[in-house]
Amino acid sequence: MRSMPLRHSWLACLVIFACGVASAMADGWPTRVVTLMIPFGAGSGSDIVGRIIANRVSEALGQQMIVEDLGGAGGTIAVSRVAKAAPDGYLIVLGAVDTFAQSQYLFKEPPSNTLADFVPVGLAVEQPLLLVVRNDLPVSNLKEFAVYLKANQAKMRFGSAGIGAAPYLACSMITAAIGATATHVPYRSAAPALQDMIRGDIYYYCPLSISVSGLLENKSVKPLAILTGERSPLFPGLPTAREQGFDVVDGYYWMGLFAPKDTPAPVVATLNAALGSALSDTTMQTRLRDASATVVAPERRSSAYLKDYLASEIVKWTTIMKASNVPQQ
Repeated sequence: MRSMPLRHSWLACLVIFACGVASAMADGWPTRVVTLMIPFGAGSGSDIVGRIIANRVSEALGQQMIVEDLGGAGGTIAVSRVAKAAPDGYLIVLGAVDTFAQSQYLFKEPPSNTLADFVPVGLAVEQPLLLVVRNDLPVSNLKEFAVYLKANQAKMRFGSAGIGAAPYLACSMITAAIGATATHVPYRSAAPALQDMIRGDIYYYCPLSISVSGLLENKSVKPLAILTGERSPLFPGLPTAREQGFDVVDGYYWMGLFAPKDTPAPVVATLNAALGSALSDTTMQTRLRDASATVVAPERRSSAYLKDYLASEIVKWTTIMKASNVPQQ
């Protein structure tokens, strides 16, 4: 019998070793705390959702999952950090439509290739984006806001969590749909931006519904439109921008979990199972719904679904942003 060449023998040993490591991780993983990176600051919609999910996933894993907020650069700093992390499942990220799909066109040189640099764990929630304005603004609907914006373009300012964040793109696109211009003021998260709007420093914002639900309840800000194709059951009385005569893209904001590429499949499967268990918990669903976020249907929670969905979202938003002449950064 011919002996195996040395290089083939070494390769076989490497494969066996890798399989053994993956198996060991699957059997004992996790053995320590798992960190969920949030690409925006404390108090942001992503932070609120991430903490609700992490609490329940911890129970399903039998190991604590903690949340770490790292805002800046429209969420790309945190995403880039996780892309470069060890592929062992102990550092994952709450990715979303802006940081994982829109970013791939918006930045000429994205800090990461979200399709190639990550393994999808599972899609989790969706929520609508809204247009809200200061209470002292003399408008009560989107058409009146359009007239006011055009007449006061030199002083109008809108906020966002930075270029690349969904609120930036939403406000930019609705400003363009109105045929006006305004100054963009970046923040690290929604919370300080909304507080500045209440104080009168900026005029409007396009937040995730979860970021503004409490302020709507106590009437601290004025909602003018929901930026989705149809009215949301979360805000049945709030008309869409399209109903008010402005054609803007469907503004649903989705979030899911992603791990660095080469994370072993058994680890991804364990994370996905824990996420699925958390999303099926009726108490957590209620908490998310109270925060204006909706859990996605079970058939949309698999790793494979999120992989295909992300690819389609990148194509969709690239087409939309090109057609809308959104400038690349």
